[in-house]
Amino acid sequence: MPRLSLYRPHKSNDYEFLDKIIYGQFSIGGTDIFVHKYLGPKNPIADEATAITPQYNVLAETNIQDLLFLENRDRKYDTDIHIIRGIYNVQDNDFNLSQFGLFLSNDTIFLTVHINSSVKTLGRKIISGDVLELPHLKDEYALNDYSVALKRFYVVEEVTRASEGYSQTWYPHLYRLKLKQIIDSQEYKDILDLPADDESGNTLRDILSTYEKEMQINNAVIAQAESDSKLSGYETSHFYTLQVDTNGVPELVTADITEIDASSGILTDRINKSPEREGYTSYLLGDGIAPNGEAFGSGIAFPSSSAAGDYFLRSDFMPNRLFRFDGSRWIKVEDVVRHTLTNTNIRKTQVGTFVNNTNSSTIGGDTIVERQSLSKALKPKADN
Repeated sequence: MPRLSLYRPHKSNDYEFLDKIIYGQFSIGGTDIFVHKYLGPKNPIADEATAITPQYNVLAETNIQDLLFLENRDRKYDTDIHIIRGIYNVQDNDFNLSQFGLFLSNDTIFLTVHINSSVKTLGRKIISGDVLELPHLKDEYALNDYSVALKRFYVVEEVTRASEGYSQTWYPHLYRLKLKQIIDSQEYKDILDLPADDESGNTLRDILSTYEKEMQINNAVIAQAESDSKLSGYETSHFYTLQVDTNGVPELVTADITEIDASSGILTDRINKSPEREGYTSYLLGDGIAPNGEAFGSGIAFPSSSAAGDYFLRSDFMPNRLFRFDGSRWIKVEDVVRHTLTNTNIRKTQVGTFVNNTNSSTIGGDTIVERQSLSKALKPKADN
């Protein structure tokens, strides 16, 4: 008598029968899932001969665009939408108290799909990077300025075989997908650039993205911060101090009583002394303004004729530097170290140019831009 066993070394008719029964459960009780198929990273070299799929000019979906950060930023998605069936447990928006603080875990969905039907529809198995749209989660009553429903898009992060998908034949029938909501980032540009409807002309980014609101909030925070603290360092212009010399000794100017106007009580022939240094020494005080408040010139070269005590700001120094003419030479007074705290190119400091570096250099005949994608390779020069 032959031994009884449901397991076979190959997928027998028992497997096919059970697979059809399982797919029938998805057809009856599952929900439609719109799949935006991930085709692969865009080919950095626009050459159809080197592209795996020349019609889309992309590399294979198993390629990695940036090997340093191990990410695919420039992703290409299929313009055709594929429909499969899926099942998942709808959950409430509960707080996750297993860690310090309160965390919402409602942005993660564990979806179960049928293996054979999904592979037949997509032409391959579902992989990380595929974007799934759940049409039954559309919000028709969202409080927005548009008359269209808000759609829900999720990206596949992990694909595993579901434990409940193993039948009596010991062969798997189901995939378990871990999904996360997509955000307005470079990876999903192809999807977010799609039209939201056929009439308004708005894209999905216009409706789903929070970028504009976040930028408005960010700009308002920066504006308030600049209003509260316009420059780095300390503000000393509203302090009144005695004029001092280079040794820190106050320079007292005496005047004859005959030089005082009796009607106003002020000097009629007052000499405005030119301080040789600031009255205060502390962290980040240099603002490039003459210590006595007098007008001063600026430029990339000293003036040809100057009087003793004149000030001049050299704008070709980094940072700008204020000088004082002692009658024979220009002596440094201070560096302009007080700048806006907002990180822009307007700041004449090394930090401003380092963070927002737009410089380029020529190395070996190739033009190298400092701020560029780390995965961008240089094209070899043609042989002469």
